[in-house]
Amino acid sequence: MRLRFAPSPTGQIHVGNARTALFNWLMARGAGATFVLRIEDTDFARSTKEAEGSAIEDLRWLGLNWDEGADAGGAHGPYRQSERLHIYRAHAVELMSKGQAYHCFCSEEQLEMDRYQALRNMQPPKYVGRCRNIPREEVRRRVEGGEPATVRFRVPDGDREVGWEDLVRGRVAFTTDVIGDFVMLRSDGVPAYNFAVVIDDALMEISHVIRGEDHISNTPRQLLLYEAFGWKPPRFGHVSMVLGPDHAKLSKRHGATSVGEFRERGYLPEALANYLALIGWSPGEHQELLPLGELATRFRIEDVGKSAGVFDPEKLAWVNRHYLKIAAPERLVELALPFLRQQGWIGREGRDPKALDFLAKAVGTAAQSVDRLDQVPGRLHFLFDYSAEASLADPAIRAEATDARAVIAALAGELATAGPLTDKETFRALAGRVRERTGARGKGLFHPIRLALTGEPEGLELDIAVPLIEQGAAIHNAEVRAVFSAADRAAAFLLELEKPVANA
Repeated sequence: MRLRFAPSPTGQIHVGNARTALFNWLMARGAGATFVLRIEDTDFARSTKEAEGSAIEDLRWLGLNWDEGADAGGAHGPYRQSERLHIYRAHAVELMSKGQAYHCFCSEEQLEMDRYQALRNMQPPKYVGRCRNIPREEVRRRVEGGEPATVRFRVPDGDREVGWEDLVRGRVAFTTDVIGDFVMLRSDGVPAYNFAVVIDDALMEISHVIRGEDHISNTPRQLLLYEAFGWKPPRFGHVSMVLGPDHAKLSKRHGATSVGEFRERGYLPEALANYLALIGWSPGEHQELLPLGELATRFRIEDVGKSAGVFDPEKLAWVNRHYLKIAAPERLVELALPFLRQQGWIGREGRDPKALDFLAKAVGTAAQSVDRLDQVPGRLHFLFDYSAEASLADPAIRAEATDARAVIAALAGELATAGPLTDKETFRALAGRVRERTGARGKGLFHPIRLALTGEPEGLELDIAVPLIEQGAAIHNAEVRAVFSAADRAAAFLLELEKPVANA
């Protein structure tokens, strides 16, 4: 068994295409088969090396490795279509020599007029066959004279059924009377999609083609080409499209739609891959959160649903939260560093062990309560951007702090003589002493402490946040922005609270 994924390097990989790649990979790995990556780059106006590199990087990031491909080599190369043009032309000549293909001199204007007339007559638009029977000598004369010409496949005459047993949809069939002679080679010698994909899949010995349902109408044309060459066709499976939550085509208005965008927003690759597998398929046994290897052992293309899959951002967030919670803190901090650097909190050089330990704890803690890593800075703002003045500029915070001035003053007094609050126990002991001095309890105790030490009305649990503040304050190097200690914060907050408020 041999399967392939064949992206066109004209932009970023859409999540719908990523799911198709994933299904092919799962099917191949589950069966111990070969997975091939082929680059379909014959759209020379839009294909770029940058897009090809991005596609390869995104697939690798998702964990989808391949056995043969443009960057991996193999016995069936080249694996870029742009390097196979001579192969397509040779096979076009073969079909023309057998009378199964012919030159077509129709202009784009003529073809567009034919299409318009067919639609006007309520008929399916197809090639009218204008150049089908031009005498051979006239063809030679016109070609040698430099007249532009495409090469068309000669669809067999008659109303013949062309069908297949689709691995996802069951029996699918078309009749030749609605197909029409289709272009194999364009006038510049570049192959059309249907021709190139058949040549490539046949010569690369692809046994199963799993692709999107938008290719269903291409399949009868490809089957006719397999028949003309005398080749056994692969088995086809056409998976549904991926729609947005409103059941419209997934687009930019739904938010992120490409693998690269989800990566940049701080989703983990195992989360995105796991979620994509769940769109239209279930691993069964009431389990959904599984590593790729386990998904591969359970995957069967026949179990993929026929209905359109809906991309649910909330469920993706749920899956990502699961993987964030079980990820190693050391890995999370490496992934989160770009987001922290964007805030100017982290230097670009140096690997101070104390700084890395602090950041691992901070990021690991924040990651327990976010959907994705780009939200981590919002949870850690209190660590690196503390400002008593900025906090108390908020009238609501100033009013609350004024009412609780006694608690804040007692907190500042206790912190002035207390040692570092390095763990939950030392912080709770400090809070207990403030309670004894003020009689404040519950929210009346802890909310003012939160305002004074974090500058924010909500956030991480205080017995977690305060030890992080103290650990950050103990680091003195250029790797991490200076973190004010709890004692400095309480003193600054109390001092700012006692300043008179300027009249508006």
